[in-house]
Amino acid sequence: MSVATAEIRKNDKKPRLRIGYVVRQREMGIVLALVVLVAYTAINQPRFLGSQSITDILLNTAILAVLASGMAVVVITRHIDLSVGSVLGLSAFTVATVMQDNQGLPMVAALGLGLAIGAVAGVVNGALVHFGNVPALVVTLGTMYAYRGLTYSWAGGQQVTADEVPRHFLRFANSALLGVPWLVLIALVVIAGVGLMMRNYRIGRELYAMGSSPHAAGLAGIRIARNTLVAFVISGALAGLGGVLYASRFGTVDASSGNGYELQVVAAVVVGGVAVFGGSGTIWGAGLGALLLTVIGSALAVLDINQFWQQAIVGALIVLAIGADRLVAVRIARSLRKRDSHV
Repeated sequence: MSVATAEIRKNDKKPRLRIGYVVRQREMGIVLALVVLVAYTAINQPRFLGSQSITDILLNTAILAVLASGMAVVVITRHIDLSVGSVLGLSAFTVATVMQDNQGLPMVAALGLGLAIGAVAGVVNGALVHFGNVPALVVTLGTMYAYRGLTYSWAGGQQVTADEVPRHFLRFANSALLGVPWLVLIALVVIAGVGLMMRNYRIGRELYAMGSSPHAAGLAGIRIARNTLVAFVISGALAGLGGVLYASRFGTVDASSGNGYELQVVAAVVVGGVAVFGGSGTIWGAGLGALLLTVIGSALAVLDINQFWQQAIVGALIVLAIGADRLVAVRIARSLRKRDSHV
């Protein structure tokens, strides 16, 4: 290998190293914000660090983090899935109804049913996006209303209450293994599993490549259709899993369950450092974003601050995150142009 070739390869790694550095800095920024927020709130309201308060934060974060993990995969491929809230609601109502009619059904079956419902919804989304050649924003906006309408049509104004489902189904949300709630353990397994897939396996690298440049990914022989379906199936399946966790956590489920949840999920992903333009970000970052948003909501409630400020703060964080993504993209593009001019 010539010296010139070696130099070119060395230069090729620089933009990727910069992206990785920026992502790590974003994640450390979230951790720092969490520490400051928790410390400030605890000083003013010591009960914020009470065991019940911490448990509630972790349980609420777990459901949001599961959905954010799936959404992150889709956003990394330069798409979006606005139907996750409706899929959560459909899964929650379906599983709660099935558990109501089959009191002896094990929890594993409920989790499997939720995953299957979400996966089917993901296949529909992915197929419409790729084979219909329709933007994901339009497709998932449509399926968001379709899935929600299906749930409303089936529910017919009825709801499944906590006293109508099996005790073991409700206990699952509050049960723990070695002191760690099952919902939190499931969320950690999902984040670790999806994060490992995206970082260490070929399918993950291909999804990142699709987000960086779909055209170049196609020319490189990457199977765009298959990978698009995979991304949406992962997002849908995890939204379905989130529906089961939601039903177990809150007990009472109706057709409006999960309404508006998609906005929280998108916010968690973007605040967590996943670029809305695709190609960069981590699943761990999305999980941290979910934790930050949950802590903000809890802190504002404890400090008796109007919930309007939660929406304003989240909106500001989204704008800042998108602005940071664009700044990084411009700087990397400038760096690439300088490199090319010296080759």
